[in-house]
Formats: sequence, structure tokens, C-alpha cells
Amino acid sequence: MTVRAFAGVALACAVSATAAHAADPRYPNWPCAQAKVPEISLAAVWAGPELGDAETRWKDDAKIGALVAKLAARKTPLDEAEKSVKEFLAGSAADKSTNAKLLFAGLFDTLNAQRSQVMSGLERVSRKQREAADKIREETIQLQALQDATPRDDTKVDTMSNQLVWETRIFEDRRKVVRFVCEVPAMIDQRLFALGRVIQQELE
Repeated sequence: MTVRAFAGVALACAVSATAAHAADPRYPNWPCAQAKVPEISLAAVWAGPELGDAETRWKDDAKIGALVAKLAARKTPLDEAEKSVKEFLAGSAADKSTNAKLLFAGLFDTLNAQRSQVMSGLERVSRKQREAADKIREETIQLQALQDATPRDDTKVDTMSNQLVWETRIFEDRRKVVRFVCEVPAMIDQRLFALGRVIQQELE
């Protein structure tokens, strides 16, 4: 690819990246094709008994806290997490209802916090990408001017070309990572819904 052709590709890349942003004007830095839902609604994932003070009390129970941390971790396979829920509640006897509410309250809090953290990170990266796209656009225009200059300074052209190659590669790599991370909030939603369903089934 010639330097001029590369400059055109870099410019197109920067323009398409900024044009793809802000599908929803309420969230100008949201980079994902999926609609941004700021937090999970309790009613959407829990049809069991009222949680009451379990929403805050779960943090005072070390056993519940440890189990919540294990179940909420994405490295814990979902089928293993579901099995752990069943085993825990099966051994709860008279406290089953209380423990079920504490466990779900902990999962709801923890997974919502995880989700918010991931979404904040995505928006932070999105802002960096927009700044990077602006920089690539400006440097591409500068490179084209250097190419057309008379006399032409090939050293400057090569230096700026190499810089643009590097910046564009970083930009593209980051865009691929963002595309993957955009799936994470939905995965967290699915985990919370699935574990909530298991807890409710154990109460029936």
C-alpha cells in the first residue's frame, strides 16, 4: 500500500469510527450497537418474595458474601454456579427463605455494580477512541500536505507515515476489544436472571 493510499485508509477509519458513535443522544459516549440500559431492574429478574432488609443485610453475612463473590465471578461457569446455589439452599433448612433472599440481594447488588463498572469503562475507552480518531484525521491531513510539498521531505513523510501506522493499529486493536466487551453487560444480565430463576425455583 502506498503512503497516500494508507493515509486515505486511516482517514476513512477515523471518520467511520466517529460517525458510528452516539446512536442514542442520551449517551453520547456509548460505543456499542446494543442499547445502553444503565442498570438492571429488580422487577425484571426477580419475581420471588419481597427482599426487605435483605437488600442491605446480605453484606453482614460472611458466608453469603463469599458465595456471592464466587457466583458473580464470570470465571465460574454458569452451570457450576447454579449447582452451588441449589446445594447451598438445600442445606439451609428452616432458613431457606431468608438465605435465598440474602443470596439474591447480594447477587443483584454485586452484578449490577460489575455491570456499571464495565459500562463506565466502555464509555471511557470510547472517549479515548474519539480523541484518537481526531488525531489520526489531523495527522493524515498533515501527511498528505507533506507528500504534496515541493521540495518533498521524505524523512518527515516516512516518520509521520510510521506514526500513523502505529496509531491506526492501536486504534483498530482497541476497537476490536470494545466490540468484545460490549457483549459483557448482556452476559451479566443473563447470569443474574438465570441464578435468580434457580433461587426462586428452590423456594417453590
